[in-house]
Amino acid sequence: MTLITALLFLTFKTVSARNFTSGPPPQSAPDMTGEYEFLSPDNTLAILEEEGKLKGYIDVMQGEEESNEVLSYPITIGTRGGDHIDFKTAKIHEKYYRFQGSVARGGGHTPKDSDFLRLTGDLEVVTVDMAGQEHPEQHHVTFKWKPRSENDED
Repeated sequence: MTLITALLFLTFKTVSARNFTSGPPPQSAPDMTGEYEFLSPDNTLAILEEEGKLKGYIDVMQGEEESNEVLSYPITIGTRGGDHIDFKTAKIHEKYYRFQGSVARGGGHTPKDSDFLRLTGDLEVVTVDMAGQEHPEQHHVTFKWKPRSENDED
């Protein structure tokens, strides 16, 4: 009897340990297509995700001393692999943006909530001088989801 009891105990212990240590893999953030605040509430990062490729643009309001127009930097290269994302924009007025980071669920519960998703990582604001030299300025940033309105779902 003691041999059978010992074997049952070891079997139960092994199965129990396996059930507590292994679980489902972490859930990836959903499709990240949408708009995010970019450095300020007036600026927008718009992303369209299609099969791991990212398309879109960054709309940046110009300061009052420059002009009152919006510069729209198209995303020229963008990828997503799991929760990791990378993108680079076109150059306008000798300036462009590079981002490398991750996408994750934020504090919102649905796409209609602000902060539904967050993009967190390193943003480089790259300026190019007259000699063609790049001067990156790096910032650790979090871009928060802008809520979708009722009109966006048509």
